[in-house]
Amino acid sequence: MKKIFIGAALVVASVSAQAVVIDFDDNVLAANTFYDPQANTVWSSGDTDFEHSWNATYNCCWGGFTYSNQTDTTTAGFANDRSAITGDGAGAGQDNYAIGTTGSALPQLMFSQAKTVLGAEFTNTTYAYLAMANGDDGNAMPFVKGPFAAGDYFKITVTGLDAVGDALTSLDFLLADGANVISDWTWFDLSGLGEVNGLEFSLSSSDNGTFGMNTPGYFAVDNISVVPVPVPAAVWLFASALGLLGFRKKVRI
Repeated sequence: MKKIFIGAALVVASVSAQAVVIDFDDNVLAANTFYDPQANTVWSSGDTDFEHSWNATYNCCWGGFTYSNQTDTTTAGFANDRSAITGDGAGAGQDNYAIGTTGSALPQLMFSQAKTVLGAEFTNTTYAYLAMANGDDGNAMPFVKGPFAAGDYFKITVTGLDAVGDALTSLDFLLADGANVISDWTWFDLSGLGEVNGLEFSLSSSDNGTFGMNTPGYFAVDNISVVPVPVPAAVWLFASALGLLGFRKKVRI
């Protein structure tokens, strides 16, 4: 009898949802560096896959996602495109964070199973922040508008993906709203996306030119908090049946 009750309890415990935080610190990096494979690849943090691209034709120009622990918050320009303006990861004792760019393709991540994304912390990169806050993109003759003022914006759109990568619901978060250009890690609630198998990120800005968006297309993200989608009802019924079986046998004794 006891074994039956214990078995039921273990099944219930094993299917209870637990929040998991993807903080990128499970990937080892030397201090003040970033992941730079210079190849098309997929890297992982937790049980989540992040796409990284590289232009082999020109042997330059990464895309998608990378992870970094760079601390440079003052150098303007594309040579410093993998630093968060915070100079560190979100949360005490955290070093690594992820950088996404929309330059060649929209950055995507895919989970190992369906998840509910509770939210994540976002901030600007040093490159994008200095371009918006000061009008400094590292060029002698900047092509960006700055400083940002009333009516200007820089927006990230997070889109939930299904198991085959098709788009579901989207949510928007402002990395800059007028002169308010984010320079701290800021939590964004993503639970409204519902159950998803992955996420896709796009950027838009009020500052656009002949060739598209002038604002540098980069963002930083950390502490992506997810919960596995509740297990199928059949599993819960199985656990309940085990408990009921134990109860009935206990009554007969």
